[in-house]
Formats: sequence, structure tokens, C-alpha cells
Amino acid sequence: PTSAQVSAVPQPGRFRYTLDNDVLTTEQRQFYEDNGYLVIKKLVSDEDIERFRKEFVRICKREVTPPGAMIMKDESLRSQYGQSEKVVNKVQDFQEDKELFRYCTLPEVLKYVECFTGPNIMAMHTMLINKLPDSDTQTFLHPMHQDLHYFPFRPAARIVCSWTAMERADQDNGCLVVQPGTHRQPLKPHGYPELEGKANKLFHGLLDEDEKIPKVHLVMEKGDTVFFHPLLIHGSGINKTSGFRKSISCHFASSECYYIDVKNTSQEHLEKELVEMVHKKYDATSVELRDIWNFRARLVQGERINL
Repeated sequence: PTSAQVSAVPQPGRFRYTLDNDVLTTEQRQFYEDNGYLVIKKLVSDEDIERFRKEFVRICKREVTPPGAMIMKDESLRSQYGQSEKVVNKVQDFQEDKELFRYCTLPEVLKYVECFTGPNIMAMHTMLINKLPDSDTQTFLHPMHQDLHYFPFRPAARIVCSWTAMERADQDNGCLVVQPGTHRQPLKPHGYPELEGKANKLFHGLLDEDEKIPKVHLVMEKGDTVFFHPLLIHGSGINKTSGFRKSISCHFASSECYYIDVKNTSQEHLEKELVEMVHKKYDATSVELRDIWNFRARLVQGERINL
């Protein structure tokens, strides 16, 4: 409904990271320009969140198996809890699950997404994270990173993540931590952090983190949603409580974005790792990073152009 009021050309000079729109106030636009993120309170209803939570539980119990979804588990807990939400820490690529994909099509979310991407919107990367209790092993710590490291498409300013808290997220249960203003920095080299030899598959982190840049803990209530730039340096701590910390998110991009070749860049090793995983899982012989993203990507609004 807001397509007509959004111009796909950034305003020269003043706003680099948002498009002209009638949704964000000037203060909100300026905050995103300066900080690389913006929190909108109570954006997603309790009713919707409850529906997403129920679907997540059904996936955990294998009552439903979304095609192409990657269900990540802590195998060490399986003998204790079997097939339940106490074992699954993430459902990734849920774009073929009708119920969870509804999140990516919520008008209240898309209204904001369009301020960053313009009217032609692709859902590129979807995740429901269930941060399990994690006291000493730090298994579910996500090191500081930039999401653009994972993405072989540009320009970065036309990509935005929408991340919604499905229950209160704070420092105790591992809320998001951001370094405001880092979205203006270039993409940095990532790799596996030296966590006593422990590394979660594809949980890459910055190889050289600048500890001097202040960090902000995003304390969020259920339904609060943060929109952030793919170069913003962020991560999340461990969950020190006995409960779970759920969130649902989608990386959206303008369908006018284009794929790039990551050969000879800091992203090349990630391409190798992803392609190997797909080879193993699907017994596919010739797969390129672009093919993997084409499979994940789904149009949510407007016209599919490049992605």
C-alpha cells in the first residue's frame, strides 16, 4: 500500500541508507543513518507470535517438515529430550513453510522494509532462532559479525534485516548486541573465532574486532522489531536463564540488487564451505553460491528483477 509514496532513488547528500517515504519520521531516518539500526516497538502482534511459536514446536516434533529448511540441533541434548524444542536452536530457510513465511509478508513489517529496499522486495534469508540455555559451554554465543559477509549480492544499502523478539530479550537471555555506526565501515574479514576449539558451523565472526567501539545491548519486549543494515557489526551473548530466547527474522533485499562474484574476496572461503555443505546434503555436483541464493530467495512484493 505504500509503494506509490516510496521513491527508489536515495535523496542526494542527506540520506544514504533510507529512501524517501511517508512511514519513517525524519528523526527515525537520521537515527538509522547515524547508527545503522532502528527499533520499532510492538510491531508484531502477540497473536502472530503465538502462531509462529506453535509452528516452530510442530517443526521440532517433526509434525511438519518444510522443504529446504535447515533444522539445527544440539545433538548432545537429544538423548535427554528427544524431538522437542529443547534440542532445536535454529530453523533456517523457512521460506517454504506457509505459516512461518507469513512473517515475511506481514504488512506492518513490509511497510518499514520498503523504506530501505524500495517497492520490489525479496525475502532472501529466513531464520527462527531458539537460543537454548547455555551457561558454561558458550555453544550458542554468536560472535560479532557483519551479515553482508554471507551475502553475494549488492548494493548493501538496499538490504535490511527485520528481527522480531518473540519474548523479552535482555542481557540475561542473550539479546542482540550492536556497535552503532559500524554500518559505515567496509566489509571485514570473517572466520571461526578461537573459542577453545569450539566452532558452530557457519557461525563466523570478525577476525579483528575493535573493542574500542562501544556496544549497545538491545533490550526488546515481545513483538519489538529491529531493522538493521547488513554491515552493522552485531552479535548475541549466551542465554544464562533456564528458558529459551526466541526470535524470528528475515533479510530482505530489493529485487533490483545484483549478484557479485566473491572469488578473490574475503567471502571466498564462505562460498567453498556452503557449496560443500550443499554437495553433501543434496548430492549436487555443480552448485554455485548464486544457485543456493536463488533457491532461498522468494518474492514478497512487487516484481522479481535480478535476484
